[in-house]
Amino acid sequence: MTELLLRGADQVVTMDGPEIAGADILVRDGVILEVGVGLEPGGAEVIDVAGTVITPGLVNTHHHLFQTLTRAVPKAQDALLFGWLRVLYPIWARFTPDDMRLSAELGLAELALSGCTTSSDHLYLFPNGARLDDTIEAAATVGLRFHATRGAMSIGESAGGLPPDALVEREADILEDCLRVIDAFHDPAPGALVRIGVAPCSPFSVSRELMRDAAILARDKGVGLHTHLAENDEDVAYSLETFGCRPGTYAEELGWTGPDVWHAHCVKLDAAEIDLFARTGTGVAHCPCSNCRLGSGIAPIRAMRDRGVTVGLGVDGSASNDRANLIGEARQAMLLQRVARGADAMSAREALEIATLGGAKALGRDDIGRIAPGCRADLAVWDISGIESAGSWDSAALVLAGPQRVRDLFVEGRRIVEAGRLATVDLPARAEDARHAVARLSG
Repeated sequence: MTELLLRGADQVVTMDGPEIAGADILVRDGVILEVGVGLEPGGAEVIDVAGTVITPGLVNTHHHLFQTLTRAVPKAQDALLFGWLRVLYPIWARFTPDDMRLSAELGLAELALSGCTTSSDHLYLFPNGARLDDTIEAAATVGLRFHATRGAMSIGESAGGLPPDALVEREADILEDCLRVIDAFHDPAPGALVRIGVAPCSPFSVSRELMRDAAILARDKGVGLHTHLAENDEDVAYSLETFGCRPGTYAEELGWTGPDVWHAHCVKLDAAEIDLFARTGTGVAHCPCSNCRLGSGIAPIRAMRDRGVTVGLGVDGSASNDRANLIGEARQAMLLQRVARGADAMSAREALEIATLGGAKALGRDDIGRIAPGCRADLAVWDISGIESAGSWDSAALVLAGPQRVRDLFVEGRRIVEAGRLATVDLPARAEDARHAVARLSG
């Protein structure tokens, strides 16, 4: 049995009730045992957290970790979604399994430093022998809780799709590998460190039949469903021209609504589609920085939240965001709603709620996203003694001002970040590996 006592935080932001000043958190075997003031340590290891604010670990609901090796690619920097993809597909086609692992380690390390303890990932291409297993191995190395979704593309350029034919797979092979990774890795138990989802890439890269079959398979195996939907005007136009309906109707017809489904982006959902998502319990992974970077627009998050849609945050891939900073994503989400709807459209606390409880709910979890007895000990410890917090009056400063990097990060009670440094991976060495990989991929 291992016990930790985090003693004397300036504030504990529980997301399960009021903030607690001067609070302690007692952890036993990866689970929060007690939260309160003046707790007795017993035999627990005591960690002094004076001068900090503690929040639940942040939850990232949408990423493409493989893209970490393709940040700021010149011809993709100013392109809209479809043009951006056409530039990047040939580069991604040269990736090896080692590139996949390296990209994932770097992306997850960056997330950890920004306060993230749980990340989803959407891997939808598998060149040169790459497998979902590569990113799962990377997550185990870094130490984050991981929802790996087995993506896919099956409609190449020759069949009217967007991706090159070399990057698409046979649909029977896709479904077979989905079954393999679910059986090998999916853990449905509370506190699971790895869960698997089924995630055909998008309506413009897979067939209607694969979307329908993927939903049937996922529900038979009891795993979640994830894809891109209504990301921008091009996406909606493709749906109208190809399927004769808007993206929400397409999703509903193929079984892609319900509490086991979360869609990425949803920038262009209309009022009827928002009502559909609210009625069916369908979740949304909001990716504000990526939506800005690709000029996709401002997602109607205020309208979604007001109607009861489950909304979490996603950083999206580092080829369309260029950063994987989840606390920064919360700030951007807040600012965009204010630009669209006024200064009272979203508070800092609501943005933090979306980044924690909202993300947990979108991923179908009730054991993370809040600080309460019985929840997993996924905790972000923020040092508020530095310049970013100087002059701040309130814990809302985490979103409004900073800091943007955690002092300590705990996943299942295990310290992943200590004193601002990742404890599990040699980051300078991995950054050097990335430099060599980029030189090879761009050569």
